[in-house]
Amino acid sequence: MKFSTKEDIEAPIEQVFDRTIDVQTFERSALRRGAEVLRLDRNLTVGAGSAWRVAFTFRGKHRDAELTITDFSRPNGYTIKFTSGGIEGSTIVELVPLSPVRTRLSIEVELVPRSIAARLLIQSLKLARSSLVSRFKHRIAAFAAQIEQNNGINR
Repeated sequence: MKFSTKEDIEAPIEQVFDRTIDVQTFERSALRRGAEVLRLDRNLTVGAGSAWRVAFTFRGKHRDAELTITDFSRPNGYTIKFTSGGIEGSTIVELVPLSPVRTRLSIEVELVPRSIAARLLIQSLKLARSSLVSRFKHRIAAFAAQIEQNNGINR
């Protein structure tokens, strides 16, 4: 199952990249939502090999996930591979400079079931696909608007 979206952002590529890889902000956001986040690597900077273990509740069930940054190319993007139970997946973040002050952000998330239980979960997500895609695109658009607002430009 794949989700993808693109947003054009009125901000330089370096600034957009820094916001998309701001893991401290994402960690705090996950903690506020009740997740437990543990950094697995000992690197002080974020890059290829950075890894986390996240524990959270989804659809009333406790889940554990491991995330690892596998590809990292500043400022063009990165790939995060993740596993959770019988689901494996990836998130690909790509940035393309459209001008010195405009950047295209592309995000693609793919989920692949590796067990029967995971297939059932993915199948239930497929039934709600239009709602999930809409929420995904809305959140990325809001994230892009926030980057622009912090850049001093209102969308």
